[in-house]
This record gives sequence, C-alpha cells and structure tokens, in this order.
Amino acid sequence: MILADTGFWLALGNRRDSHHDAALRAARRFEREGFATTWPVLTETTHLLCSRIGPAALQAFMAGIDRGGGTVFDPPDDAVHRASVLMQRYADLPMDLTDASLVMLAEELGEGRILSTDRRDFAGYRWKNTRPFTNLLLDD
Repeated sequence: MILADTGFWLALGNRRDSHHDAALRAARRFEREGFATTWPVLTETTHLLCSRIGPAALQAFMAGIDRGGGTVFDPPDDAVHRASVLMQRYADLPMDLTDASLVMLAEELGEGRILSTDRRDFAGYRWKNTRPFTNLLLDD
C-alpha cells in the first residue's frame, strides 16, 4: 500500500489544482497496490474539500473511500506520545498531527512511499528515525 496525504486527495478531487493531472496519473498507476491513510488525513481532507470546493466534493470523497478507494488505519496505542515526540523533533518545519500520523503509519506498515504535494516536509521527515520518504506524486 502507498501512503496518501491530504494534498494528494485534494488534487485528485479538484480539477483546478495544479497537481490534479499528476494525482490522476498516480491514482491510476498505483490503484492495484491500494492507498493507506489515517483519520487525521481524512479530517483535514474533508474540511478542506468542503471549504474550498463544497459539500458535494466532500461527499464524493467520502463515498470513494467507503467504496475502497483507500484504507484508513487506526492510530497505534501510543499515538499521542509518538506524535508528540515527532512534532518536537520536526518543530522547525513544523510538523502537524496529520503529518505525524503518516510517519507513524509508515513505521507501522514498513512503507515509505507516499503521495503528497508537500515536497519540503516529506523530503525532511524520516520514518523509523532514519528512512527517507519517496514521494511518488512529485518524483513522477
């Protein structure tokens, strides 16, 4: 499974997004592997879709996830502690809860491939403290 960040979902759902075409290509290319995401990503995505595009976009996104467009993983038992540690480590970027949740998911799945429009942060983050992410959306 490939990790999916908010920017990927937003670009996929918004034809006017500068990353829309790349997101479509990536969605088609990696569909068979599937997309892994987190509850904080869903929260951020639904909020931004609704505020930027409207409720119909939000509903279409959720219906797509419900039909299997992505697998939403529950946070690990130590999520609050691990997120706090990560946010302190990357305070200079700064890291938010959504990004921390994706780092934790990478660690849980042993997977560092991600679809994100966030070039700077995911180029700097490390999962398992040393492993870099490979951004398949922007390195396409």
